[in-house]
Amino acid sequence: MAARVEEAWEEIPSMIAMAVGAPSLGPAKESLRSQGVKGTPDLEEWPYCQRRCTYCNFNKYVKPAVDHDLMQQCLVRESETLLHLSQIKRISSVYFGGGTPSLAKPATIAKLLETFSKCAQLPDDTEVTLEVNPTSAGASKLAEFRSAGVNRFSLGIQTLNDQDLVTLGRDHNSQDSLRTLQEAKELCPGRTSVDVIFGRPGQSTDLWERELEELLVACDDHVSLYQLTLERGTSLFKQVHSGKLDMPTEEQTAVMYETAREILKQHGFQQYEVSNFARNDAVSNHNLMYWRGRQYIGIGPGAHGRFRPSTEDGAQREARVQTLEPDVWMMEVKNSGHGTRKRVRLTQLDVGLRCSWEALAVLDCLLPVLLNQLHVFASDRLVNNFETP
Repeated sequence: MAARVEEAWEEIPSMIAMAVGAPSLGPAKESLRSQGVKGTPDLEEWPYCQRRCTYCNFNKYVKPAVDHDLMQQCLVRESETLLHLSQIKRISSVYFGGGTPSLAKPATIAKLLETFSKCAQLPDDTEVTLEVNPTSAGASKLAEFRSAGVNRFSLGIQTLNDQDLVTLGRDHNSQDSLRTLQEAKELCPGRTSVDVIFGRPGQSTDLWERELEELLVACDDHVSLYQLTLERGTSLFKQVHSGKLDMPTEEQTAVMYETAREILKQHGFQQYEVSNFARNDAVSNHNLMYWRGRQYIGIGPGAHGRFRPSTEDGAQREARVQTLEPDVWMMEVKNSGHGTRKRVRLTQLDVGLRCSWEALAVLDCLLPVLLNQLHVFASDRLVNNFETP
């Protein structure tokens, strides 16, 4: 039984991810390829932002001048190194996150996709997502990003309440959001997602219902809901704890979440994991890969990845974390070909099991491993009982 389970586990496709840090929103968002796998998703993240939002504790950097050429060279080189190490044959999805990846040059996106296609198979129908900050600057380059190879947009709208956008430190307003959303839908119809935050300071359930209904009139076929979480060290944390702002109670945010689920259901959306909802089969393959415990490569400053290095004995999966600070990361990539700072070997169960509030999510892919572990545990207990005098 153990051998058969291991073989089945080796068949699981993997992802490639270039990520830049852990989100400060919960439920949280969360990619490479090993020998013998069928496909690998890829996530790429850009570490720079124009400003820091009041709630954000991501690994992001506000820099007046970015050396785009050097950043592109280092991203390409680390991609080549890790793709070779993982021996990926086929990439199943690519995700450009951040930071604010829409601040990158479209030429950088095109160059990275070209690099992926040289190192592995990158089918024409591969899902390629770009996170976009819905400012006029971000919207102005959407067509160029589409031409570069992006075929799915994820817009960080967060809220249609202009005062709340100011409180959150966002650099766009509701009209910017709606204009960017319309253009994104025209470029990628059926493949445009919106991020929305609930549980914001001073927010009530009634206001949340009205806002969500307004958004659903304009949005496409994918919505991601995130509950605002106060993170120590952020500006918003300090404002709340000084008494300047009031947060909804846990009971109120729970009602907001359940209310949103019901409203989305009424509009034809199906929930396919804790934070993500889709209609018309617009499920994000990349999101789903995370929930199914697939392997992925993380490329860029602060990126996290989980894959089996092809050069290691036993090809055991390991977690990798890239160096956080961009300038230090670039120096390490120039010297060593990659900026991996930490490696931790993982067991099969370290892949983790995520679940929704009402039911286990995507249990099917982990069930064989869990049953195998249960079988081994039960067998050991049975043997011990027989040996007990």
